[in-house]
Amino acid sequence: MSNDANVKGIRSVILSSSLGTLIEWYDFYIFGSLAVIISTKFFPSGNPTAAFLSTLATFAAGFIVRPFGALFFGRLGDLIGRKYTFLLTLVLMGGSTFLIGCIPSYETIGALAPILVLLLRLLQGLALGGEYGGAATYVAEHAPANRRGYFTSWIQTTATLGLLVSLIVIITVQSSLSKEAYADWGWRLPFLLSIFLVVISIIIRMKMHESPLFSKLKKEGKTSTNPLKESFGNKANFKMVLLALFGVTMGQGVVWYTGQFYAQSFIQKTCNIDSVQSNMWIGIALLLATPGFVLFGWLSDKIGRKYIMMAGMLLAILCYRPIFTKIYATCSVKDKQELVDQVKISEQRTLVAKSVADSVISNDTVRTYADGTTMSIVRKQTFHADASKNTNAEVKKTVTLNSDAKYPIIGLIFILVLFVTMVYGPVAAFLVELFPTKIRYTSMSLPYHIGNGVFGGLVPFIATRLVDTTRPSPGAAPSDPLAGLWYPIIIGALCFVIGMIYLKNKKDEEVMD
Repeated sequence: MSNDANVKGIRSVILSSSLGTLIEWYDFYIFGSLAVIISTKFFPSGNPTAAFLSTLATFAAGFIVRPFGALFFGRLGDLIGRKYTFLLTLVLMGGSTFLIGCIPSYETIGALAPILVLLLRLLQGLALGGEYGGAATYVAEHAPANRRGYFTSWIQTTATLGLLVSLIVIITVQSSLSKEAYADWGWRLPFLLSIFLVVISIIIRMKMHESPLFSKLKKEGKTSTNPLKESFGNKANFKMVLLALFGVTMGQGVVWYTGQFYAQSFIQKTCNIDSVQSNMWIGIALLLATPGFVLFGWLSDKIGRKYIMMAGMLLAILCYRPIFTKIYATCSVKDKQELVDQVKISEQRTLVAKSVADSVISNDTVRTYADGTTMSIVRKQTFHADASKNTNAEVKKTVTLNSDAKYPIIGLIFILVLFVTMVYGPVAAFLVELFPTKIRYTSMSLPYHIGNGVFGGLVPFIATRLVDTTRPSPGAAPSDPLAGLWYPIIIGALCFVIGMIYLKNKKDEEVMD
């Protein structure tokens, strides 16, 4: 077969694999992208902070079960093949996402709503646990050794592109509907839309052929009869699994989810920036930084995988606090308080509930500053017959910055995502080259999904919880808005030290039969 035919063939493999993987990431990320509104729909509304943390915990649950999906589907992929396994994961992911969009709200079915959301989220996590390893293995086993980093890096782009597509869909839906319609039913549309994307991807994947290396093993009768035992019962192979986890994927996971998801959560919840505005900033930064995955994947074929991944990890560790400090300072309206004389205040008080025993008054105050920045604050005051039970709580604060503020924010998010591309671009080729073909799907999937699903997936929840512990009282501003960064910094630093000591700087490794 000619070189042109080989290139055309691998491009077809990448397209078929990447499209399905992108759609699975889109399905998985829609939940995280809509975490704020989901917290108001599927959880009790009495405590917004607790509801949001419950949503993040449910979001994290999908990550925590990913290693179990890696074991189950990895074993399946090493027994029956790559193609049919990640075809199954696609169907499972798409169906779960669609059904989340169909669940009635907490007000309608009560505690059953968060239970159903959690169960479907767990199914999503299991499906994703089997998808990535299959797609990365499938592409790598088609790619020539001297270009494996470059070709597998296209699979790496799908995670960020899936998040980008989810943000584009959400922004489009938000812009097309009134705020009332979006809050009532429009937020369900991104979930429901996934069923059409999944059908298209299934049709494409049905036409795919099995990996040539796996087909060769199967024809020769050399496929593994017990992938789990051979992966983790073999001392030498298990050592490689642990090295992959603690020397690469643990740090890569926290860098990835800090740069994308925690940045989004930080801007929306800690900085109180309007979700449409923040999603647009993040979407632009993701689009600009995505070519970095391919660039660093290609570069890893030239100079090796290790130093690129370690450099990205080190830069993230050193730069997180300065970057997030700058984001917080840019988003803050505290420095505009001297403009109070120029403030236009419109206040509307609406009696939303009243009885003999008590009443609740909602105050919606909008402040417009001289530079165009607006701040909307919603407070809820509850008056009881027993005055000692009266409350006055800030329910929601939303800031919409003037247009000049978007450029530094987009630039800072771009840098965060660039760190992600450095650690994530070469990692698929690195993992593939560690393990033999007959147990590759199982062996590479577990450390990847523990590193990303557990260590990385818990970043938004743990970081938000750490920030929340610095609030002097519920609803008050945190005394240390950057406290959440200590989790990814510490985990990243540990991984960096282990990786620098024990990893070899591999490139162009021939994958073993």
